[in-house]
Amino acid sequence: MSGMTEVSSLTGRLLVATPALADPNFDRAVVLLLDHDEEGSLGVVLNRPTPVDVGDILEGWADLAGDPGVVFQGGPVSLDSALGVAVIPGGTSVDRAPLGWRRVHGAIGLVDLEAPPELLASALGSLRIFAGYAGWGPGQLEDELVEGAWYVVESEPGDVSSPSPERLWREVLRRQRNELAMVATYPDDPSLN
Repeated sequence: MSGMTEVSSLTGRLLVATPALADPNFDRAVVLLLDHDEEGSLGVVLNRPTPVDVGDILEGWADLAGDPGVVFQGGPVSLDSALGVAVIPGGTSVDRAPLGWRRVHGAIGLVDLEAPPELLASALGSLRIFAGYAGWGPGQLEDELVEGAWYVVESEPGDVSSPSPERLWREVLRRQRNELAMVATYPDDPSLN
């Protein structure tokens, strides 16, 4: 179809839920997009820690998971599957990327959790384990962007491993150099003003 406009990829960017986004799954969510093309989008919510220790479900990876060493709820889809997202510092070149790690964007990549953890242990800067993910069908995310449900901002490698994920929404907005920094001060419940 020649009428299809090419989707400019947002892979590696952050989707930050706007205060207008009504879906409770994504209230104040910060989503790292791992894949975005005309077939749809896939990402993980970076700021939803669960009470489950990584060691309880993926023993071998527990020592490599950053603080807090818990599984994060990556989104509402496939909650019984685990995704590993890791930062490999020093921007490894493609030919030197460690086995079991696939670059998504810059220093951020996906870890093959079936691989032996010791393959990656020396290279990993930080690792987060996510149960489930956020998914959008073709054009669905674009529609939500048009509706103003998300801010799209650049990610930083530290976002994946933020030691205080409950502050990530405000921190990401606060570092923006435009009116988005003001949104960071938005009250949790606007009706209280």
